[in-house]
Amino acid sequence: MEFKDYYQIMGVKRDAAQDEIKRAYRKLARKYHPDVSKETDAETRFKEVGEAYEVLKDPEKRAAYDQLGAKWKSGQEFRPPPDWDQGFEFRGGEFTGANAAEFSDFFESLFGRGFAGRGYGRGAFQARGEDTYAKVLIDLDDAYQGATRTLTLRHTEPGTDGRPRLKERTLNVHIPKGVRQGQHIRLARQGGAGTGKGEAGDLYLEVEFQPHPFYHVEAKDVFLELPLAPWEAALGTTVKAPTPTGAVDLKIPAGSAGGRKLRLKGRGIPGKPPGDLYVVLQIALPPAEAEAAKAAYRDMEKALKFNPRARLGV
Repeated sequence: MEFKDYYQIMGVKRDAAQDEIKRAYRKLARKYHPDVSKETDAETRFKEVGEAYEVLKDPEKRAAYDQLGAKWKSGQEFRPPPDWDQGFEFRGGEFTGANAAEFSDFFESLFGRGFAGRGYGRGAFQARGEDTYAKVLIDLDDAYQGATRTLTLRHTEPGTDGRPRLKERTLNVHIPKGVRQGQHIRLARQGGAGTGKGEAGDLYLEVEFQPHPFYHVEAKDVFLELPLAPWEAALGTTVKAPTPTGAVDLKIPAGSAGGRKLRLKGRGIPGKPPGDLYVVLQIALPPAEAEAAKAAYRDMEKALKFNPRARLGV
């Protein structure tokens, strides 16, 4: 996926004021509008300008995009870090710069096509404040046990020069037991301030799990890759296997091959019903660095006469 330099597309500097960005958008939108433009790439450029404006006109999206830094160049291979937008509080509302379905994979990787279509926004003409959303990274243990976490969120307010200025606020957030990745936690009246006496909007926290050294999660199921010595897999045995709720004695059937999955029912993410824990067996070969180890491998070769490629006909 290629990085898009939205400032370059709009023809403005990275410190441009919001009014300058708006003027640049209006000028380019007129120039490349497919109904009037004679440029051969007018439709493509019109979509690019609309996408760039969708990000740069919004203080939160712009501040988050700016955090990626100026080191990225347009067209450069790019993958966003999983926590790139951690702690940013985004407003609700509808996309206005272009049709959301026409936005690039780059935009989707940062903000998602459903960014403004989650049904959270209430519109600019209502007294109730806007709903906002932010991503929260939690530990897998939090989903198993529940927790209370202190979360610092950043939002923006316009400065005197029109550039967004970051502000912070701290919230104590209850993480419910059994929460899943991608689920939203609603904090009532913690969103944008209302107009006049209107109540504040809601804040929606999108849950994402911190990377874990042992486990990975798919929906409500948890997966663990468990290394076995060749003789353990071949002969069968009982080994200690870690789980998020404590180690268990796991019976390894004789003749187990690498990649085999053993299911521990109900040991996934808690719920009604809970998920399962799948132990994926991996065969770990002992190192053959010492002479004694090399001799043991040679003896095994002679005794077993094993050709792992026999089924391939070679």
